[in-house]
Amino acid sequence: MHRFMNGLARAMAVLGGLVLTALIILVCVSVLGRALNTLLHSGPVTAVLGDFAKTLLDTGVGPILGDFELVEAGVAFAIFAFIPLCQITGGHATVDIFTAALSVKVNRMIQMVVDIIFAGVLILIAVQLYEGLLSKMQYRETSFLLQFPIWWSYAASLVGAVVAAVVGVYIAIVRVAEFFRNQTILSIGGADH
Repeated sequence: MHRFMNGLARAMAVLGGLVLTALIILVCVSVLGRALNTLLHSGPVTAVLGDFAKTLLDTGVGPILGDFELVEAGVAFAIFAFIPLCQITGGHATVDIFTAALSVKVNRMIQMVVDIIFAGVLILIAVQLYEGLLSKMQYRETSFLLQFPIWWSYAASLVGAVVAAVVGVYIAIVRVAEFFRNQTILSIGGADH
């Protein structure tokens, strides 16, 4: 079971990384296009390049239309795509100044409670995203510039949220088993601060 959940979490993270990489390229191209457009509109460049500057501008040199809409939708998906891997590897930031002095049993109990609550929150987020998806579909809302249906980004984010909820529930079950068996099944690898 752990191998499947780990593979699922890693696949989502790779997909989120690909989307994030595409968004970075999109933003860079858009910023470059905006800068080039501004430069080609400047007096000195127009004086030097003349009609060539106008020809370049006529090809559509400029920012990518709706870049912020695509970034907004893509980043929402990427965030949800990274949560499962962070959860299954224990990659969330932890501050253990107080808990370091506690016994292993108490720390297991704290971790169990935290992971149960986190699983519940992930389920709640997935349910609310689903409700939002239905609402956006019902009212046929679209983005301002590109006019793509907003429910598309809700649907993409919902996939990540559902995987995060499934992994969160799995981790919560593992933590409950660890607490009652008094043994470590999955080590916690959170970042130290």
